[in-house]
Amino acid sequence: MSVDTLADLLGGEMTPAALQEAAQLAAGLSDGEIVGLVERLSAARACVLLQTLDERRALAVFEALDAAHQAVLVDTLGEDAATDLFVAMDPDDRVSLLDELSPDLAEHFLAQLDPRERGLTSLVLGSPRQSIGRRMSPEVVSVPVTDTVDQALGRVRLRLHDAETVYTLPVVDESGVLVGVLGLRRLLATAPETPVADVMRPAESGVVTEDAERTARRFLDRKLLGMPIVDADRRLVGIVTVDDALAITEEADSQDVARQGGTEALRRPYLSTAVGDLVRSRIVWLLVLAVSAALTVQVLEIFEATLTEVVVLALFIPLLTGTGGNTGNQAATTITRALALGDVTPRDISRVLLREARVGALLGAVLGSLAFLIAGVIYGPQIGLVIGLTLLSVCTIAATVGGAMPIIAQKLRADPAVFSNPFISTFTDATGLVVYFLIARAVLHL
Repeated sequence: MSVDTLADLLGGEMTPAALQEAAQLAAGLSDGEIVGLVERLSAARACVLLQTLDERRALAVFEALDAAHQAVLVDTLGEDAATDLFVAMDPDDRVSLLDELSPDLAEHFLAQLDPRERGLTSLVLGSPRQSIGRRMSPEVVSVPVTDTVDQALGRVRLRLHDAETVYTLPVVDESGVLVGVLGLRRLLATAPETPVADVMRPAESGVVTEDAERTARRFLDRKLLGMPIVDADRRLVGIVTVDDALAITEEADSQDVARQGGTEALRRPYLSTAVGDLVRSRIVWLLVLAVSAALTVQVLEIFEATLTEVVVLALFIPLLTGTGGNTGNQAATTITRALALGDVTPRDISRVLLREARVGALLGAVLGSLAFLIAGVIYGPQIGLVIGLTLLSVCTIAATVGGAMPIIAQKLRADPAVFSNPFISTFTDATGLVVYFLIARAVLHL
């Protein structure tokens, strides 16, 4: 209830008394509730709310926002307040924000950092976009392999307040090369004089240039708390934590779902996204799909004479195109997800084609048999046979194409989701109609 009260208060005139009341209400809310409220408010009102918080809470709330949303607030906060937040952020969060800012503003913010923080930020900024290095934290507590457990614990205590995590501790040799990893629980449960080399375990690591999504999914699949990130020579350069991996996969999944629906993922929460941005996220796809759908019109025009002779064929067009599109979309969604999880790779395309062809044929056989019986009773056996055979053919084609397209997209280094539902629906509409009319001509001797 306090969240709604605070939202109503922020929607009115911001007098000194109202600001004081807003600060009191915000003090009684959790950071998560404040984040949720900021995501629903306009930029101006969200900045007012941030300014009612103490520095620690304001930073925690700001860092929890999407980078694109942060960039909008930076423009509204004012230079001093925005600079203070930027300087206090972690290096990896700074880089995400810098990617959303204009070059001049990004350069200005970088100039405000002290040499150490600028160096850490530049280390992350120097990694390729979309790589795991762009999402790692360089503030990692490493333990020399020559240390004892007691010495390692001493290093942890010294870095408690500035390290990204202390629950996963990379172990390195004298050259900084990763040789193992050590969990804090194991460290605490071991006698102080024990050498670290005796209690460390082999490290699951990521290379700084690897794809962020692929590395994050592998991270989560292994159920890790932290994963060391190394360079090409296996020297330790940073670490990724479980919250980083979850954020990466959430962004990727949101983008895939949006593209499967024929739109672009919103980069800010819905209520804080301008109407113009909502339109831009959808209009390009609608135009592309409208042009693609013209293929269907061309097919109908080619077979206009067939429709004129047997008008009843027109009644089944929505059924056939809809079934083909849905079958293709099901296959594409399944394979896109399997690619994201690593269950399928581009090398498996022949196996996927065979499996999806069999699945499509079985689905088509079931649906076609039902259609033959129902349409045959109502419109006669010949019409029933046309509909049954078309469903068998369309489902087989749609499932095979739907399974293949995401894999082909990945081979072409495109997002598999782009080739998913919208384009496959258009493709199966056109090909399904061609198959339909060819079968009708053959069976009905038109």
